[in-house]
Amino acid sequence: MLSQHKPKETGNRIIVTVIGPDRVGIIAGVAQVLASNKINILDISQTILQEFLVMIMIADLSGSTVDLLTLKESLNKKGLELGVRIEAMHEDAFKFMHRI
Repeated sequence: MLSQHKPKETGNRIIVTVIGPDRVGIIAGVAQVLASNKINILDISQTILQEFLVMIMIADLSGSTVDLLTLKESLNKKGLELGVRIEAMHEDAFKFMHRI
């Protein structure tokens, strides 16, 4: 019996982290930057620790024409507007940094 689930494609994914004081509009603001650059959010996890939002997104760059440096600049600008720190890193770099 063949599995109907396609394996998750890697190679074009980024890890986006958001940390800062919780307020209305943070998730929407980050999602808007990604959507405007044709970047698909594959997975998202967020929690509130005390009064701080901690969020991690996995997103797919394969449909985007923007390079990672330009995206990082856009996310940094949005983070300044929202009062949070937003980081983006290619999945391969993230895996390399966190290997055991």
